[in-house]
Amino acid sequence: MPHIPVLQKEAIEYLDPKPNENFIDCTVNGGGHTLAILEKTKPEGKVLGIDWSPEIIKNLECRISNAEALAEAREEALASSNIEFKNRLILVCDNFVNLEEIVKSENFKSVKGILFDLGISSWHLEESGRGFSFLKKELLDMRYNPQNPLTAEKIVNYWSAPEIEKILKEYGEERWARQIAKNIIEFRKIKPIKTTVQLVEIIKKPIPRKFQQGKIHPATKTFQALRIAVNDELNNLEKALPQALNILKPGAGGRLAVISFHSLEDRIVKNFFAKKAKENLIKILTKKPLTPSQKEIKINPRSRSAKLRASQI
Repeated sequence: MPHIPVLQKEAIEYLDPKPNENFIDCTVNGGGHTLAILEKTKPEGKVLGIDWSPEIIKNLECRISNAEALAEAREEALASSNIEFKNRLILVCDNFVNLEEIVKSENFKSVKGILFDLGISSWHLEESGRGFSFLKKELLDMRYNPQNPLTAEKIVNYWSAPEIEKILKEYGEERWARQIAKNIIEFRKIKPIKTTVQLVEIIKKPIPRKFQQGKIHPATKTFQALRIAVNDELNNLEKALPQALNILKPGAGGRLAVISFHSLEDRIVKNFFAKKAKENLIKILTKKPLTPSQKEIKINPRSRSAKLRASQI
């Protein structure tokens, strides 16, 4: 399943890109939002596309290179837009927590808008082999970037019961956090926890059967919590949002849009926007977060928890 950009129409509407304006996509993923922005900012507008996963950057570079090959084969109709975009797209493999450093390093100026799409990409779930999905048998990794020293395997095999319980409660909002943490500790006394399949069975064991029959898989919240902990996602977001304001420069009319998929992410964005609006540094454009239509959810079920908030500087 290819990565489908969530709330793309709404994000573009609030970012309001115009010809020759420059934008930053802090989580470029499959390039859906980025390519839509490049289309609106012709002929000279640029996008700085950032992603922490080197494979994501490589895949997008290959996609554009393949467009060049198509053009050489005289299939210009299929390829021309991607080729034209190549000269206006700057791709960087880094964590958006380093946003200001990246912008300085690339000498990327006159930024009109910044987008954060905080959703995990389809590539991570279906192709990475890093244990993001509880539906596949894979090693417990969950790193967006292979250079990150922390893995999910290290957490479940070496962290204490209180530490594991804390992340399951805080990042997963898991009702059975204590029981699951206790079962993880008991299991690893016998043998190391290496795979997603092992972990799913460990998670399910202490949860009463009647609570395993709902729409949400019993492992969903634990896997989510581990992924957030491994990649330090919430702390990175808290550190990156102020940097985005610094780059956009208050009073310049720039726009900041954030698509979140988790209540804790949304809370961080909501509170940040409220604080900065109180300080008269931004104007909130979305009184309530925008959510996907039923039509979008039907096409892309993973979009169901998405929320978009936007502000103007």
